[in-house]
Amino acid sequence: MITTPQFEESECSTETGRQIRDAVRNLIPLMRQHAVESEKQGFVADVVMRALTQTGLFRISVPIECGGYALGARDVAEILTATATGDGATAWVTMIASGFARAVMTLPRSTVDEVYRDSAEWPGPVVASASLFSEKVQHGRKVEGGYVVNAGGKWGFGSGCKHARFLCVGVELDDENGQKLRGMAMLDRSQCQILDDWHVMGLRASSSNSVTVTQDAFVPAARFLNLAEFPQRLDEIRKHYTGAGYRLNGLGLMLFVALETMCIVLGMAQGTLESFIEQVKGRKPFNLPYKTLGEAPAMQLVAGKARAMISSAQALLYGRADQLDRMARLELSVSAAQESEFMMDFAYAGNVCGQAIDMLQLAVGSSTISEKNPIQRFARDARVALTHGSTRLDPLAELNGRFILEQPALSGFSGAVPGVPDAAGKSAAAPK
Repeated sequence: MITTPQFEESECSTETGRQIRDAVRNLIPLMRQHAVESEKQGFVADVVMRALTQTGLFRISVPIECGGYALGARDVAEILTATATGDGATAWVTMIASGFARAVMTLPRSTVDEVYRDSAEWPGPVVASASLFSEKVQHGRKVEGGYVVNAGGKWGFGSGCKHARFLCVGVELDDENGQKLRGMAMLDRSQCQILDDWHVMGLRASSSNSVTVTQDAFVPAARFLNLAEFPQRLDEIRKHYTGAGYRLNGLGLMLFVALETMCIVLGMAQGTLESFIEQVKGRKPFNLPYKTLGEAPAMQLVAGKARAMISSAQALLYGRADQLDRMARLELSVSAAQESEFMMDFAYAGNVCGQAIDMLQLAVGSSTISEKNPIQRFARDARVALTHGSTRLDPLAELNGRFILEQPALSGFSGAVPGVPDAAGKSAAAPK
């Protein structure tokens, strides 16, 4: 039985968003049914991808002008939570598809139109990324009409690469003055080779493999962006595209990705609690005189605490999502100080959910170590999600704490994308 989280519908959500959310919820049993298969093959099962595509899930952040929905923060938060309640890796691929739609929109309009022309029928994410904002990227060179990405080397963490039609990768090359230039190059999937190196403890079905080009790959100028221009281009998206999801400035749009990431952990926590309730109702304790685990006071305490932890995290994440939507309606810009505060709150909520998952698994016991038990998958996937560099708790606490204590900021742009200040030639420290 799938339980529905109890909360009031937000004034910031839309009928379209609610319909997609509810359609995704209806597919939770299908996602869980194929989760073991997806893990073993290293990517989400095709039957799941096709079913989710029909809900409109992979168009939630595609521009309206390209046949998408460009949904706001609250809609996106609820949809990602619902997806992760079924399977965390599937939600991770969804987050990549949603988040990197914004990166694609910094490219010329003709390129955006080309990328999303047939997106409604493409099964899964249209665009994925690998090492785009990483400190370590591969090399290329400028040629007539565009750029060439040099053969060899590799880009890591290409989440969704086995489903995507295009891949955005980071490239370093020499400009006309002999200076190093860092850019985003969008490769066609046919130009890339996916490496079989995603052998990890969690999010195994996210297909976060490394990718490489085995021969020099040409990239037209319209598919390349100097990352030094990325913040300004991101700021200008709201001038060129409509929809609730594109009324904020660049820092505001970057917050969508962190919000989605932590809503994945929220959804997995909700899925863990659902599984916990189902399992303790029918299982007998190993060494206690109760007919079922559910009769044990220890289990009741865990259930109450975990429920409160998950609900409080949801309130924080959804409340912040509503705040972003209200700022978008007023066309307000997110400041650097506000961005650090939002990022910290997102990460804190996600870590609370991670603690709840661990607590629930330990309470149920050794039966959760079976690969057929969804609790162990939620626990592993959540642990991996919480180690992601852009949303780790302590670094974000430091970044936010510097604003609180009136110390110089440590990032010239979003704390989630360290490669952008590097591309702009800025030092680590930046003004408030």
